[in-house]
Amino acid sequence: MIVKEIIVVEGRSDTEAIRRALDADTIETNGSRVSRRTIRAIQNAQKRRGVIVFTDPDYPGERIRKIVSQAVPGCKHAFITRAEGQGGANESLGIEHAAPHTILRSLAKVYTQFEEPEEQISMQTLRSLGLLGSKASRKIREQLCDQLNIGYANGKQLYKRLRMFQISERDLKQAMDAIGAKEQSL
Repeated sequence: MIVKEIIVVEGRSDTEAIRRALDADTIETNGSRVSRRTIRAIQNAQKRRGVIVFTDPDYPGERIRKIVSQAVPGCKHAFITRAEGQGGANESLGIEHAAPHTILRSLAKVYTQFEEPEEQISMQTLRSLGLLGSKASRKIREQLCDQLNIGYANGKQLYKRLRMFQISERDLKQAMDAIGAKEQSL
């Protein structure tokens, strides 16, 4: 697999994990306080080669993703699940714990952020699919986010991500059908 874009990660151990999976260039944010200098480097990278934001599936990772997305329009986004990022003696969570095949799969299935979604998925649709408003909603959202490879999201975040990545209602319903099929086969 060849990735022409520069991958934005949180730190050195994430860069090392990426390089175990493939030969790619990275920009490290060195934590969730992204400096202006780092933002300028990411903006330059976006103009020249494109950028993939690939941060940990936790609060600091989502904070970095949001900061970079706001400062650098048109970024692509790659995600791993919390389970794929679990590891280490202290139960840490991050890209550095992901297996090379997981990193490759995530980078093969990136999403591009769009400002104006083509098709609007409504909150009512999310409620009707059981993604909001019930005791089981969190579990269903986790399964959906894994199926779509968009990282875990609460209800409000899910609504924003589906729109931001222009996931159509048809694609959403297909993913929900796939989840249902998995449940029935168990």
